[in-house]
Amino acid sequence: MPGVTPLRIIKGDATSPQASGPKVIGHVCNDLGGWGKGFVLAISRRWPEPERDYRDWHRHRAGNDFGLGATRLVRVAPDIWVANMVGQRGTRRGSAGPPIRYDALERCLGSLAAQVEALGGASVHLPRIGCGLAGGRWARVEPLIVAQLCARDLPVTVYDHD
Repeated sequence: MPGVTPLRIIKGDATSPQASGPKVIGHVCNDLGGWGKGFVLAISRRWPEPERDYRDWHRHRAGNDFGLGATRLVRVAPDIWVANMVGQRGTRRGSAGPPIRYDALERCLGSLAAQVEALGGASVHLPRIGCGLAGGRWARVEPLIVAQLCARDLPVTVYDHD
């Protein structure tokens, strides 16, 4: 398909993106304001701003766009942003299945694409989003990434941690 940038999957750490130029590190958050398990711990070890912004965004949710499907970029270095994407309902598996909400993740990725395009020439770096604590299946997540990001000719690298 012309205009579709292939998805690149490599071994490594998504908090240490392997690219030049502006970079956006995306990850999935829950809709409860909870931050303390999974990939967010690796983010918080490197930068305090994404957690601080996420907690503030949630705390003031009555007056902002916080909720399933919302994405917010937080600048952590001159050429690095972290994208907090609210793509999971709660933190526990229940009668509705795992916490991942694929429709919300799709909206998050669409919003991420628009924000990355606005940065001009940025690349996107992700762990296997939604497939850890959120309980999603990569077979359902990967096509969303391809459709929302790669199809818009954005370079995307997914990192498999060693």
